[in-house]
Amino acid sequence: MSYQFHILLEWGTVEQIWVSYVPALNYLLTYGETRDEALAMTQEAIEGYLEAAELEGITVDPPGDHAELVHLEVAVS
Repeated sequence: MSYQFHILLEWGTVEQIWVSYVPALNYLLTYGETRDEALAMTQEAIEGYLEAAELEGITVDPPGDHAELVHLEVAVS
Protein backbone atom coordinates (compact mmCIF):
# COMPACT_ATOMS: atom_id res chain seq x y z
CA MET A 1 0.00 0.00 0.00
CA SER A 2 1.23 3.48 -0.79
CA TYR A 3 0.38 6.77 0.92
CA GLN A 4 1.15 10.40 0.11
CA PHE A 5 1.56 12.75 3.06
CA HIS A 6 1.68 16.51 3.32
CA ILE A 7 4.94 17.49 5.02
CA LEU A 8 5.68 20.86 6.58
CA LEU A 9 9.39 21.53 6.13
CA GLU A 10 11.07 24.57 7.61
CA TRP A 11 14.56 25.88 8.28
CA GLY A 12 15.32 26.25 12.00
CA THR A 13 17.41 29.40 12.11
CA VAL A 14 18.45 28.94 15.75
CA GLU A 15 19.31 25.23 15.51
CA GLN A 16 20.57 25.50 11.90
CA ILE A 17 18.68 22.36 10.86
CA TRP A 18 15.74 21.47 8.63
CA VAL A 19 12.70 20.41 10.65
CA SER A 20 9.76 18.46 9.22
CA TYR A 21 6.29 17.83 10.58
CA VAL A 22 3.67 15.33 9.37
CA PRO A 23 0.27 16.74 10.41
CA ALA A 24 -1.66 13.56 9.46
CA LEU A 25 0.44 11.49 11.90
CA ASN A 26 -0.01 13.50 15.09
CA TYR A 27 2.59 16.03 13.90
CA LEU A 28 5.34 13.46 13.70
CA LEU A 29 8.55 15.50 13.84
CA THR A 30 11.99 14.80 12.39
CA TYR A 31 14.98 16.86 11.35
CA GLY A 32 18.19 16.82 9.35
CA GLU A 33 21.22 18.97 8.66
CA THR A 34 20.23 19.22 5.00
CA ARG A 35 16.83 19.38 3.32
CA ASP A 36 17.40 16.00 1.68
CA GLU A 37 18.48 14.44 4.97
CA ALA A 38 15.38 15.81 6.71
CA LEU A 39 13.12 14.36 4.00
CA ALA A 40 14.89 10.99 4.17
CA MET A 41 14.49 10.95 7.95
CA THR A 42 10.83 11.89 7.53
CA GLN A 43 10.22 9.00 5.14
CA GLU A 44 11.93 6.61 7.56
CA ALA A 45 9.91 7.96 10.49
CA ILE A 46 6.62 7.61 8.58
CA GLU A 47 7.45 4.03 7.65
CA GLY A 48 8.29 3.26 11.29
CA TYR A 49 5.09 4.93 12.49
CA LEU A 50 2.95 2.92 10.07
CA GLU A 51 4.71 -0.36 10.94
CA ALA A 52 4.29 0.23 14.68
CA ALA A 53 0.63 1.15 14.23
CA GLU A 54 0.04 -2.06 12.29
CA LEU A 55 1.77 -4.17 14.97
CA GLU A 56 -0.32 -2.54 17.69
CA GLY A 57 -3.55 -2.88 15.71
CA ILE A 58 -3.97 0.89 15.49
CA THR A 59 -5.87 2.12 12.46
CA VAL A 60 -4.20 4.94 10.59
CA ASP A 61 -6.58 6.89 8.39
CA PRO A 62 -5.20 7.54 4.92
CA PRO A 63 -3.98 11.11 4.61
CA GLY A 64 -6.36 13.47 2.89
CA ASP A 65 -6.08 16.83 1.26
CA HIS A 66 -7.23 18.64 4.38
CA ALA A 67 -4.00 20.49 5.10
CA GLU A 68 -3.65 24.10 4.08
CA LEU A 69 -0.76 26.50 4.54
CA VAL A 70 -2.17 29.85 5.63
CA HIS A 71 -0.27 33.06 6.37
CA LEU A 72 -1.76 34.90 9.31
CA GLU A 73 -0.60 38.37 10.32
CA VAL A 74 -0.69 39.05 14.05
CA ALA A 75 -0.10 42.51 15.46
CA VAL A 76 1.43 42.73 18.92
CA SER A 77 1.41 46.00 20.78
